[in-house]
Amino acid sequence: MEEKLRHYLKLFLIWRVRHISNTNFVYVLSIVIGILSGIGAVTLKNFTHLIQSLVEGKLIEHYAAFYFIFPTLGIALTLLIIKYVIKHRVPHGIPSVLFTISKRKSFIERYKMFSSILTAPLTVGFGGSVGLEGPTVSTATAIGANVGQLTHMNQTTRTLLLGCAAAGAMAAIFKAPIAAIIFAIEVFSLDLTLLSLVPLLLASASAVLTSYLFMGSQFLLPFHLQDAFKISEVPFFIMLGLLSALTSIYFSKVFFRIEGVFEKIESKTKRLIMGGLGIGLLVYLIPPLYGEGFSSVNNLLQGNYREALGSNLFNAYLDNLWVVMGLLAGLVIFKVIAASFTFGAGGVGGIFAPTLFMGSAMGHCFAMLVNNLNIFNFKISESNFTLVGMAGLLAGVLHAPLTAIFLIAELTGGYELFVPLMITAAISFLVTRYFVPHSVYAMQLAKSGDLITHDKDNKVLQLMDIDSIMEGGFIPLDPELSLGGIIETGVKKSNRNIFPVIDDEQNFLGILLLDDIRPIMFDQKLYDITRVLDLMQSAPAVIEYQKDNPKKIMRKFQDSGAWNLPVVKKGKYIGFISKSKLLSVYRRKLIEVSQ
Repeated sequence: MEEKLRHYLKLFLIWRVRHISNTNFVYVLSIVIGILSGIGAVTLKNFTHLIQSLVEGKLIEHYAAFYFIFPTLGIALTLLIIKYVIKHRVPHGIPSVLFTISKRKSFIERYKMFSSILTAPLTVGFGGSVGLEGPTVSTATAIGANVGQLTHMNQTTRTLLLGCAAAGAMAAIFKAPIAAIIFAIEVFSLDLTLLSLVPLLLASASAVLTSYLFMGSQFLLPFHLQDAFKISEVPFFIMLGLLSALTSIYFSKVFFRIEGVFEKIESKTKRLIMGGLGIGLLVYLIPPLYGEGFSSVNNLLQGNYREALGSNLFNAYLDNLWVVMGLLAGLVIFKVIAASFTFGAGGVGGIFAPTLFMGSAMGHCFAMLVNNLNIFNFKISESNFTLVGMAGLLAGVLHAPLTAIFLIAELTGGYELFVPLMITAAISFLVTRYFVPHSVYAMQLAKSGDLITHDKDNKVLQLMDIDSIMEGGFIPLDPELSLGGIIETGVKKSNRNIFPVIDDEQNFLGILLLDDIRPIMFDQKLYDITRVLDLMQSAPAVIEYQKDNPKKIMRKFQDSGAWNLPVVKKGKYIGFISKSKLLSVYRRKLIEVSQ
């Protein structure tokens, strides 16, 4: 059966080459990927809602203790599915996609097309305090990458198809196709050209239509603007931008600090116990932290802060607005901690929803504070500031201000709040980036120097393949070899002017240059008494295989001034890289990326 499918695929690809141009074929693939991304988003969302309805029922309604039990149970089931069904690690959604683009030439394993669908609904459906956007994007991009691989697309086109899949996933979730396209461009650093824009448009539109087909016209965050923007509110939106930046910095610092603590715990069981107890206790004490939290966000947008806060220890004091503001501030403070515990315990999810949750609580709390302090007898719209607060935190945490602006603008069904969205998002992004240079998605890749960015020079370097640059054919010399042996086994047989010096176990010891022996190579009196060990020198720099990325390699050539540098793997010699070959490959890759 598999042989027949391969045969038919081969015939199709031959027919395609003859009758469909590459550009038009990419357009067709983008539509297919958009539809599949939409189906993936709908499947994941409905599976999560099914689990939530089965789990919650009347148990949580009448027995609050289940708030403590269910998140841990969901993460435990997630870990069992990963161990016995998927049998592969399920990484964080969007960071893993960025890693794929940077280091794996946009190839994604097939199991990732279904791994998040099987695991994320268990984590979120049982109350894990994370979102579904990351897993949905992960699922969609895995589909896009495998479609590109199946149809033999090159690396640049596969990366574009990944962007189409990401745009399709976000469009299907939020029914915001323009924001979805901008998300793909901002987060995955796609070059915005006419050739890339059309596939993104097609994928986003087809995903939205697919979502409408299966889920109707219901929006994830339905909102109708009631209060018009007033120019007198600008100072408060500036303050909200600064508050968003402070909250974004807090989010990033806490998230990575807690992640670092869990990374030091080798036992998955200990992680589950520690993280499960943490998330269980937080959700038990603060019920709105349960699950994604979009019901709380929608209640805050409607001004129903009692419903948003849910049943808690302070129910009797909710008539006191200061208590309400304190509880809203608590949601902002503890949501990122709950999400970090969920990830640390082994749960699968994303941080997009927690960011929106925190932003809504922050914006609503800020507006209530301004109104309650009665500054200059000025009243501001709590619903508008709730909405803009979400954009401010998205811009800061994700370093995606345009995505934040257009997402919130599309969710409102208009652009009446476009100016305050621009003000708050821009301030939040600029201030946050000063203190936290990279987004939560990109931080780990940035630390290792593998981050793809809009800097085309850096992007080209990261896309280069070290194996294709490395050269063999250099004759290695033993350190005890005599000068006569160097002439016979090295100089006569090699057309190179450099020789690696290695021992019997292939350990790299240094280099011998033809220039080092040229003054004495014809003095036969020295043939037996002069050894390689006497003539060799240390390499001006050494390239560590699989540790040094192309950008670091280029810097080593620049700093050392050498034309050839040895490559070692765990101290053992494996080849050389020449500056001329490096620059030649760089030039070809630059042309490919530009096209």
